[in-house]
Amino acid sequence: MSNSNKGEGTPSQETLPPVQILVIPVSAFQQNCSLIWNPETMLGAVVDPGGDVPLIQDAIREHCVKVEKIVITHGHIDHVGGAAELAEALKVPVEGPHEADRRLLARVSDQAKQFGMPDVRTVEPDLWLNDGDTLEMAGRVFQVLHCPGHAPGHVIFFDEELRLAISGDVLFKGSVGRTDLPGGDHDTLIRSIKEKMLPLGDDVSFLPGHGPASTIGEERQTNPFLR
Repeated sequence: MSNSNKGEGTPSQETLPPVQILVIPVSAFQQNCSLIWNPETMLGAVVDPGGDVPLIQDAIREHCVKVEKIVITHGHIDHVGGAAELAEALKVPVEGPHEADRRLLARVSDQAKQFGMPDVRTVEPDLWLNDGDTLEMAGRVFQVLHCPGHAPGHVIFFDEELRLAISGDVLFKGSVGRTDLPGGDHDTLIRSIKEKMLPLGDDVSFLPGHGPASTIGEERQTNPFLR
């Protein structure tokens, strides 16, 4: 297709992806904090700012994203450690997780002390999310799925059109979320995966809270925890 009527090297709007996602590994846990934005409007969100807030802010400035909200999958320290500080700095609301994680969030400062993370503040979400809710983020509408097991109030976010899930610590490439932390339960986690994530479809890509992305189909066939 000819592009002669456009400036050389300037992509047409039709070539822009629906969203862009930058994974920012943060804290000693190397948690996948995600900066997600619409490349046309540059409006976006930060998912699971677990720490290293200056690093996240640098990424926001570098990519010129106007962050509208912070979104949380669950209440463990490695996913929420920087949420209160970042929300205050950006003056944006915090949405998620499910209210079943209220106790975890209330103990964020205690969690931080256990792992030697100083000056971590408790975050109070502006909006709790429930199974079946929709979440607007980066100009997209994500379905909210409550997937307890790793944490009682864990939620994941699914864009059906893009076939994309942001899944926190429910399912990983070759593994699943740990269940030896307070509120964890292995049987509940496996049930969440089999009843909520696997039915999304083998073609769905998911971005976990740690490590590389994968697909539902790959994990259905090769993940030893799902056999």
